[in-house]
Amino acid sequence: MTAQHIAAVDDDARPGRDVLLRATDITKHYPLRADALTRRRKVLRAVDGVSLEVRTGETLGVVGESGCGKSTLGRCLVRLTELTSGRVEFDGQDITTLSARRLRPVRPGMQLVFQDPQASLNPRRRAGDIVAEPLLVHRYGNAAAVRRRVAGLFDVVGLTAAHLDRYPHEFSGGQRQRIGIARALATAPKLIVADEPVSALDVSIQAQVLNLFADLQEEFALTYVFIAHDLGVVRHVSDRIAVMYLGEIVELGETEALYGAPAHPYTQALLSAVPDIDDGTPATDGGTGTPTRERIVLTGEVPSPVDKPSGCTFRTRCPYARERCALERPRLTRTSSGRHTACHYPLTD
Repeated sequence: MTAQHIAAVDDDARPGRDVLLRATDITKHYPLRADALTRRRKVLRAVDGVSLEVRTGETLGVVGESGCGKSTLGRCLVRLTELTSGRVEFDGQDITTLSARRLRPVRPGMQLVFQDPQASLNPRRRAGDIVAEPLLVHRYGNAAAVRRRVAGLFDVVGLTAAHLDRYPHEFSGGQRQRIGIARALATAPKLIVADEPVSALDVSIQAQVLNLFADLQEEFALTYVFIAHDLGVVRHVSDRIAVMYLGEIVELGETEALYGAPAHPYTQALLSAVPDIDDGTPATDGGTGTPTRERIVLTGEVPSPVDKPSGCTFRTRCPYARERCALERPRLTRTSSGRHTACHYPLTD
C-alpha cells in the first residue's frame, strides 16, 4: 500500500452517497531521454500514487501550484491520458484497461471542460456544430433531434439560438466557455472534470461561470472534479478539497474544516496567500484590518518531478521540517480532526 492508498477508503467523502468515481494508487510517469553523461533514463513523475473517491452529487476540488500534476490527474480520471499504473472505477465499472471500443459507451457519462475556451473550440466550426458533435458521435438521434437538443443546451448555459451559427472568434471568453460547458452537457454526463475552467477569464466573468456550474449541478444532479490553482475560487464550489504537491495528495478533507485549520504546512502556505475579496489584502478578522493568519512566503524552488527529494517531497520548502522528514516519506493518514494529511508533524491533530 502506497502513501496515498489509504485515501481510497475515505469516510469523509460525503457519507450516504454512492461512490461514482474511485481512483486507486494511480500513477502517470513520462520516460525522458537518457542522460548524455550517465546514460541513465529518467522518469518524470507527473502523478505519483494518488487514491481518492468522489461520491455522487458532490464536488471535489483539486488544488495546487502549476506543475503539481492536477491537470494530468484529471485526464487520467476520465481516461484521456493512459495510466502508468493503478486503477480507475467509474459508476461501479473498472475502466482502467478498457479498449477504445469498450470504453465508447462509457464516454457519455464522463466529460471534461477545458481551461482555455478558445483553444478547446475548433475555430473553423460553428458553435452549434461544436456542441452537436458528441451527439452525432454517440448517435443521439436524427438531425432535427440534435438541433433541438443543441438549442436547448444553449439556453441552459445562457446563450441564445442566434449564437448557434456563429464562429468561436465571434464570442467573448466567457461565452466560449459556456459553449464548452454546453458541449460537456450534451451527452447527459454524470461526472464532469472541470480543468481550471475559469482561470483564463476576467474576475467578473469567473463569478458568472462559477454560478452557472452551481446551477447546473443542482438542475442535472452532476458530480464535479473541479481543478484549480486558486483556493479562493475552489472554496465556493467544493464540498471537499484535495491539495496536491509534486504529483501527490498532501491533504484531503472537508472544505470548511480545511480552510478553518489546515493540517499540512503546504496547505497553510497556500491559504495564507488567498487575498481578501474586498481589498486584495490577506484575509482579515471581519473588517478590523488585523490579518487572521500570517502571510507565509515559501522559500526555495519547487523540486523537479524528475528528481524528487527523499522522504517528504515538501521538506525542502517547509518551515517546520526536521530530520525525520528527510528520511521517511509520510503516509496520507487520518488525523483526529478528521482530515487526511501526509505530514509527520501535522499542524492540527
